Amino acid sequence: MPEVTRTYQVRTFGCQMNVHDSERMAGLLEAAGYVAAEPGADAADIVVFNTCAVRENADNRLYGNLGQLVPKKNARPGMQIAVGGCLAQKDRDTIVRRAPWVDVVFGTHNVGSLPVLLERARIEREAQVEIAESLEAFPSTLPTRRESAYAAWVAVSVGCNNTCTFCIVPALRGKEKDRRPGDILAEIETLVAEGVSEITLLGQNVNAYGSDIGDREAFSKLLRACGGIAGLERVRFTSPHPRDFTDDVIEAMAGTPNVMPQLHMPLQSGSSRVLRAMRRSYRQERYLGIIEKVRAAIPDAAITTDIIVGFPGETEEDFEETLHVVREARFAQAFTFQYSKRPGTPAAEMAGQIPKEVVQARYERLVALQDEISWAENRSQVGRTVEVLVAEGEGRKDDATRRLSGRAPDNRLVHFTRPTEPVRPGDMATVEITYAAPHHLLAEGEVKAVRRTRSGDAWERRTAAPAAGPAGVMLGLPGVGVPAPLPEPAGGCAVS
Repeated sequence: MPEVTRTYQVRTFGCQMNVHDSERMAGLLEAAGYVAAEPGADAADIVVFNTCAVRENADNRLYGNLGQLVPKKNARPGMQIAVGGCLAQKDRDTIVRRAPWVDVVFGTHNVGSLPVLLERARIEREAQVEIAESLEAFPSTLPTRRESAYAAWVAVSVGCNNTCTFCIVPALRGKEKDRRPGDILAEIETLVAEGVSEITLLGQNVNAYGSDIGDREAFSKLLRACGGIAGLERVRFTSPHPRDFTDDVIEAMAGTPNVMPQLHMPLQSGSSRVLRAMRRSYRQERYLGIIEKVRAAIPDAAITTDIIVGFPGETEEDFEETLHVVREARFAQAFTFQYSKRPGTPAAEMAGQIPKEVVQARYERLVALQDEISWAENRSQVGRTVEVLVAEGEGRKDDATRRLSGRAPDNRLVHFTRPTEPVRPGDMATVEITYAAPHHLLAEGEVKAVRRTRSGDAWERRTAAPAAGPAGVMLGLPGVGVPAPLPEPAGGCAVS
């Protein structure tokens, strides 16, 4: 236990699994007696970097951030810096060698050791490095400090059994390990009792859930079981893999009222030849067949995806196949990325690396097409009445006093006119969509109804408590204060 009250700050980069882990890190630190730094604080007594290894230039970004802390650490006696997450798992002792002012390096399987390692480094006055090769306990069993009072992540599994050639995550997170269904449902029930109304089931390959416990229909059963939890209004999940997207999952989505009409399913490429080179165990026909079945069962579903442009060996014909799938699938939104080498992945050593200017030109064509489709799909929402979960941290800064923001059931972002009656994050507002932009909807005019919720009550209690302000965890994702609506880019973490 710290002898005096010390502040902490967790800086998170990467995917939702990292955000989930950061909430655990914050919970562990607070259980050990640390307190969150004030919002916007330049530094803290403890600064933890929860890193990502799949983003381009991830190591340069980390060392740049670490370098900026050197003068702060020199001026602040007792300040400690810790580096965890996927880059820590990958680079191990390299971090201490390149940044000898770092006090603790811990891997993806060592989240629970963070407070002990910090204390040991402080007493022994030397860097502590702890990297386990496999998971001993699910992070969900650790204390947590959630950023949202009304929405929460719930991990159903960790690790991944796939071998995609562009992805290093299986080497860093290990093989898939499933939690028991009863443990997952017990956690959800506890969250609901605390005021949470929306949960997002989380896994590197979320719909493969059950492979480790020997039940091929475990994920669809889990979705249906969520439908029986009183007070749980919205259920989402990310990210499924097309290989494991079975008919029973579609049936469970369509038949369980609190499972939202939204699906984020990574495509990566529309070319079957490129998919084979990526070691993606599906082809174009299979992917489009899933889309067709989902739309037949859930006509209002908003489907989103990830796409990589310029994978090694991609020809113009391959790229045209991707454009074909985009036109056929009519995604509500797509995260589109230019391929770049990730050290340690098979794709980085492949022949046929595409020139940067060719990748850029293809990327721009894809973005233009998807923006056109996104805008058209959003325009089809004009005139619809939707119930929006009022969000914290997603409002427009230029008119924050006039508008609020939130998510429709299909996860589209909606900005709406602030009603005259009080409305809190976590409450529900019924609005009519009056305008559509490519990446958001607008509901101008009078709010039709406001439904005060237990989640709004929970948010009010949290903001009223002096020790429960929204500080401490700096998320590198959109929508600070709520689970990000979509995962980070293709290439790894929590993205199938």
